[in-house]
Amino acid sequence: MIVFDLQCGSHAHVFEAWFGSSDDYADQQERGLLACPICGDVTVSKAVMAPNVSAKGNARRASTSSQTVPVVKPDSPTAPEAKAMLAVLAKVQSEMLAKSTWVGRKFDSQARAMDAGEAPKASIYGEVTAQEAKALVEDGIGVMPLPLPVTPPEKLN
Repeated sequence: MIVFDLQCGSHAHVFEAWFGSSDDYADQQERGLLACPICGDVTVSKAVMAPNVSAKGNARRASTSSQTVPVVKPDSPTAPEAKAMLAVLAKVQSEMLAKSTWVGRKFDSQARAMDAGEAPKASIYGEVTAQEAKALVEDGIGVMPLPLPVTPPEKLN
């Protein structure tokens, strides 16, 4: 898996997205499957990212008493802003799930049946493996990962 910072064209919203490979990103972008989760803009490109370069395994570490410097990515929200945004995201996801049906591990077959017209279209959510999710997207079936983790209804108290 590879993570990219992506940016929409209309408002320059920066968001993170995970892909199986760089080729998967290119394929999804070419097919118009990428959209800004904030404004819905489908003009999406890679944003500038700082590389994560690990120290060489046999390299000596600098003194542990050295002072660290806090780093903030430009245009990143402050902690209270981020907390408020996550609260809004959680509320919206909760409202969406309340209007959806949990299908658990039957998600793949249910989504395919709806796409083929064999089952009535409905808002569903459930579980799939990474390979199943990739196959759904490659087959042009409109699915998306939930931004926040979900506890299956049968596991709730």
